[in-house]
Amino acid sequence: MGAPEPGRVGRVGRLLPALAWTALGYNVLVILWGAFVRISGSGAGCGEHWPLCNGVALPVSPTLHTVIEFSHRLTSGLSGIFAIALLSLAFFRSPREHPVRVGALLSLLLIIFEGLVGGVQVLLGLTATSTNPARGFVQGVHLANTFALLGALLLTAVWASGGPRLRMRGQGALGWLAGLGLLLMLLLGMAGAVTALGDLLFTPTGMTPLDTVRQDFSLSASIIQNLRVLHPVLALGVSAYLFWFAGLAGTRQGEGAALKPRRWKTALHAVIALQILAGVLNVLLKAPGWMQMLHLLLACVMWLVTVTLCYAALVARPAPQSLDAGRAVGA
Repeated sequence: MGAPEPGRVGRVGRLLPALAWTALGYNVLVILWGAFVRISGSGAGCGEHWPLCNGVALPVSPTLHTVIEFSHRLTSGLSGIFAIALLSLAFFRSPREHPVRVGALLSLLLIIFEGLVGGVQVLLGLTATSTNPARGFVQGVHLANTFALLGALLLTAVWASGGPRLRMRGQGALGWLAGLGLLLMLLLGMAGAVTALGDLLFTPTGMTPLDTVRQDFSLSASIIQNLRVLHPVLALGVSAYLFWFAGLAGTRQGEGAALKPRRWKTALHAVIALQILAGVLNVLLKAPGWMQMLHLLLACVMWLVTVTLCYAALVARPAPQSLDAGRAVGA
């Protein structure tokens, strides 16, 4: 066998990559279950108690809402166990400078923060039917941290599977454009979280989309209602930017079929189209619970594809006819 390519790191056994990919998939399911807790109005199923449930470790004679909320806490706790196991295995099975250690440590820290944000929501009563404006802010932070967690778990899995080390030096404009794309996705996700909350709290049956817009800008509307219109506007702008960025990043030449930027460019274009369609249907159908969960699932997929495309482009080589090459010739 020849010498390893610069920047490429080796696999660290079979168990660590399997655990990392499993943890990533499991956390997507936990996120969807958390959305179901919100949609079903079960966020106050354990009262304003955290980490206990109604003041006890194990609820006795629980209501349905209590069962739903408590099960979410259990599944979230299992995410923490996954993260601890992932970090332990990463330190035992990888060399000291292996990037998988950084990914696993960051994943654990983000899961801890995820639990703390959830705890703050419960302790401050920002659950169930609460219309406190602070709930919208906390909901947005929660979603941004969730996306960051999924991104960290994804990179951990990629590095555990032998993916190249990510280096930001020397990336030029592409590095800044990729960072901007990820930041915009986070902002879009936060706005979406506030919109989903507004759909849950402020959309009476029988109202048309136009009636909803009028209600959101009435004198009696809360800030959560005022911000609902921001999400569709932001979605169009961010989608346009990511569509353009994907075309640019797709000109890079990746190593291996799994990390070809062109493949992930196509995937991002497809998921953007699906997400826009889902958003339109969500409005037309007046945001039913199942549609909100599908919209969230597509948002998670869109985020993961965006992270993968950025990573694949930044570890790849510029194509001869890429924008970078054109600039070099023009210089």
